[in-house]
Amino acid sequence: MARSKPTDATAPSGKAGTGPQSGGRGRSGSTAASVAQGGGKPPKLDKNGQPKVGRLKKLTGQARMIKQAYTLTRKNDPKLPWIMLIWFVAVAAVVELIGILLSSPFIFLPLALVSGALAALIVFGRRAQGSAYRQVEGQPGAAAWVLEGMRGDWRVTSGVAGTQQMDAVHRVLGRPGVILVAEGVPGRVRGLLAQEKKKVARVVGDAPIYDIVVGDDEGQIPLRKLSAHVMKLPRNLSAAEVNALGRRMSALGGARMPVPGGPMPGGKQMSISQRQVRRRG
Repeated sequence: MARSKPTDATAPSGKAGTGPQSGGRGRSGSTAASVAQGGGKPPKLDKNGQPKVGRLKKLTGQARMIKQAYTLTRKNDPKLPWIMLIWFVAVAAVVELIGILLSSPFIFLPLALVSGALAALIVFGRRAQGSAYRQVEGQPGAAAWVLEGMRGDWRVTSGVAGTQQMDAVHRVLGRPGVILVAEGVPGRVRGLLAQEKKKVARVVGDAPIYDIVVGDDEGQIPLRKLSAHVMKLPRNLSAAEVNALGRRMSALGGARMPVPGGPMPGGKQMSISQRQVRRRG
């Protein structure tokens, strides 16, 4: 993001607008104005030009998101607390037993607690992921939601083609090449998929093009396995080739149909916290 250059504001008349006695140049006036507005030193910016967030604030935000995800998951999975507790006790007991056999029970106690907590967190992430998939499965835009949550450099354009019945084709650009993902009634989406594949082929040249239909029938990819299937595709392009291909594909334009931002039963949107847990899981 490009930064806007600071401009020197004209000081008001009177004592309140009188600048420093040492010349009152524009630079010092601008610095004083920025300090006065920020209450001190100007905030540090990250590589995107946004103010940096302190580590404590990041940890607090992550803890809040995990708590929210736990609350939402527990509503759909009442057994979650007991399963996490069983895994915590089982893993901690195994590690502590090893410490007892090695005549170092007190040394292994912290490791046992940490290992148990890690096991419980992993189980929580897996069950939260499964709960999220069960909620979105069968909803319009579910495949787009899964694609947008994938780890790594995946450039997802949702709804590049579709029908009034909410069948949709989504376009993904990544190291494997171009991946076209269709969701909806197979008889309708296969025609959309073929048309979009022809459009993409005229632009991408020799880059590989993959087509996927989401579903549970033969030859289709289930929604819960979509992310893993896409990420397991062979890496055919370098990062530079992906960037060049992205510039050429910009001629195809963006989304042509609205896709729900977070498919959920009852029209609710998926929260950021559940997306975070799904990424980690």
